[in-house]
Parts: sequence; C-alpha cells; structure tokens
Amino acid sequence: MIGVFGGTFDPIHFGHLRPALECLQGLDLEQVRFIPLKVPVHRPQPCASPLARLAMLEAAIAGEPRFMADARELERPGRSYSYDTLASLRAELGAQRPLCLLVGADAFAGFLRWHRPRQILELAHLVVMRRPGHQALVDPELQALYARHGSEARAELARAPGGRILFQEVTQIDISATRIRRLLAAGQSPRYLLPEPVRAYIARTRLYEGCGMGELPA
Repeated sequence: MIGVFGGTFDPIHFGHLRPALECLQGLDLEQVRFIPLKVPVHRPQPCASPLARLAMLEAAIAGEPRFMADARELERPGRSYSYDTLASLRAELGAQRPLCLLVGADAFAGFLRWHRPRQILELAHLVVMRRPGHQALVDPELQALYARHGSEARAELARAPGGRILFQEVTQIDISATRIRRLLAAGQSPRYLLPEPVRAYIARTRLYEGCGMGELPA
C-alpha cells in the first residue's frame, strides 16, 4: 500500500512528519508520497514558491527512505484537486495497487464538499489521522458515508485498491505553518518546530521575510 499526503508544506514541519511516520508504521505502508500543492483550493495560496517548498520537503524527509517527494502537482497547471492527483497516480501505478489518501480530521469534516469526493473513494482508501479520543463523525452525511465504507482493519485496506475509510490514531502536535511564518516575520527562531535542515534552508534563503500573516494553519 502507498500513502498519499498532500499539502502546501509552507513550510513542512513536525506536525506533518510525525503523523505521516505513524501512518507509515501503523499501516505498514510501502511508502508515503508527500505531494506539495501548486494552487490549493481550500486554503490561502502559499508564500514560498513551488521550488522552495519542494526543496524544503526534500530536505525534511532525506533521512527516511520510505518517504518520497512527488512533484506532480507542481508540474501541472491549474488548481490542485485530490481527485486529479489520485487519477494521475492510478495511471502510473495501475488499477489494483492499494492507495491510501492521508487526511487530517479537520479536512475529513469537509470531505463531502471536496471535488468529486465519491470518485476519490473509488480511487483510494481514505485514512483519517486523528488524535486519540477525537470524534470525527459529527456530520450525519459523514456518518452515513462511514457506515457504507468504514473499516477498522489494515488488512481490509490491503485487499482492495480503494473504497474504505479507516481512522488512524496519531500523535497530535500543535504546530502550524502559519505560526512558523509569523515567528520568522517577527525575527524569532522556529527551531524545534521543524527539521533542522528546513530551518537552515529558510535562514539561508531568507525565505519568509515579509510573509508571516497567513490566516489558516497548514
């Protein structure tokens, strides 16, 4: 099984990396593909350029051989939709390889408002990363969706290319890219919030000077 983790990664930080590692290990994934979005649909546009965000991502995951940076969204024009990304991966990997789209609990809460959500479930499993005890099934429509597609077993995901929803408990680390950008704009250090190679890249390139006031965490 291959995990797919999309985001702006502006910049990537431990709040992205630790849950991804716990999914990698907990679900025994072959790899997790981190896919930086070029033109996000549901959040403000990134401060850093696509090439800078890709460079930070590659620096962050260099020590984990089962983490992979995938630049397909950065190379495609237009808005970045999960459906298009998964369709592209399906064309590359074949129809039968299990794919697991890793999403946070907050993102899952709005899943039915995504572009072609039911077709996304045809292309991949949905792995919802949540902190222990978090209730992610408040919306009645999501409850109905989970009643049809829910799974509690990793083995069930491995037997099919897609179509299941599984909740994976992960360590919730309260870090946001917005906070990191604001620290940098204020001349303060983001050390210990993100990998040291990423912090060094930001310092060397002075990447976020004048860009710290995004509204949404990432």
